[in-house]
Amino acid sequence: MFSLLRTTLAPRLPASVRFRSQLAPRQVQHVKRHKGRVPIPIGGSTKGTTLAYGEWGIRIKGMGVRFSAKQLTTAEEVIKRKIKVVKGAKVYLRVFPDIPVCIKGNETRMGKGKGTFEFWATRVPTGRVIFEIGGTPIREELAREALRQAADKLPTIMEFITRSTPPRLGNLVLQPEPSTDQLPSLTPTIEI
Repeated sequence: MFSLLRTTLAPRLPASVRFRSQLAPRQVQHVKRHKGRVPIPIGGSTKGTTLAYGEWGIRIKGMGVRFSAKQLTTAEEVIKRKIKVVKGAKVYLRVFPDIPVCIKGNETRMGKGKGTFEFWATRVPTGRVIFEIGGTPIREELAREALRQAADKLPTIMEFITRSTPPRLGNLVLQPEPSTDQLPSLTPTIEI
């Protein structure tokens, strides 16, 4: 009798519970949204194309893509596993999956509304930084190998960047303008 009473009074969890390790927004206004398109950076802004927190990172070199939360989590776990030998090393995720993706079943007739929620995703354009590694000094070889393995888990071409890497505007890498003291002088020099 007591066990029956205890099971009926136990609190029930909803069907989808967000845990601390999962990449999902805490609260959303609408569970179903439009699919949208991956943005194409043509405006001239280079925001998010250089490192902000770490010393090493990867950014998208190929076409812009939609990353799922599972892909980002898998890549982050690969990086953490590789750099756990360095005490105090941190991994920074620069994008967040906040777009709900809804899918209808295959061979379903038209109508009857939008499909059910499947997973969280984010749309990332070309040139955006995805992961950064920092916190403590890390050897370049270790950082390069960890980020290479993470890039293999993601569905686009990535490039390894450092603090000195110039920003990127889509497929165009913006080189810094040389200062006046670095320009060659236009006056001819005569040697005697």
